[in-house]
Amino acid sequence: MSPDERWIAAALTIAVLALYEIWFALAQRRNPGLLARSAHASLREDWFAAVSQQPGSEVLAVQTLRNSLMSASMTASTAVLGLMGTITLSASSLDTSLDGGVAFEFTPRLALELILLALLFASLVTSVMAVRYYNHAGFVGAMPVGSEARRRWSAIGGSHLRRAGILYSWSLRNLVLVVPAVGFILHPAAGPVAAVLVVVVLYGFDRIKAGA
Repeated sequence: MSPDERWIAAALTIAVLALYEIWFALAQRRNPGLLARSAHASLREDWFAAVSQQPGSEVLAVQTLRNSLMSASMTASTAVLGLMGTITLSASSLDTSLDGGVAFEFTPRLALELILLALLFASLVTSVMAVRYYNHAGFVGAMPVGSEARRRWSAIGGSHLRRAGILYSWSLRNLVLVVPAVGFILHPAAGPVAAVLVVVVLYGFDRIKAGA
């Protein structure tokens, strides 16, 4: 492919993902209950409020939150491994170019590599923050139901759990969004195709039936 064709493929790859994310943000603002992220965030808050009113549910709450914390930890590990590998590959290719006396050139491949790094770093940060909020919510969930401390911290525990879930969903979403970037790096023509496929998959996961 010519350089111009590579740039067109890169622009299409980015445009497909960007347009979908813009649509998603607008749809979430108009009808939050019809999208999985908003509905599940409310579900987690309602769950925490329910276990906070049920004596003897402390162990169940801690176990559930610990499972969520471990899932976020695994996502963070995956993101950091991908980030380290991408940095290694990008740095080695850049060093080879500079050592060979070739003038630095901002190419479509480099642009997608930077986007790949940004997505992996965002996934790492959001998953680590999700671990932090799950951990804090776990301390609140372990407090005896009916105690003064539990009543005082219950609202904050529910808020932390909501934030943790949203951050965790962002970490997973960023890992999915790296697929088109990887596809473009393998072959420029694969980038737009992978972007369309990812959008189709995300659309199916993002929507939720009314009342579900």
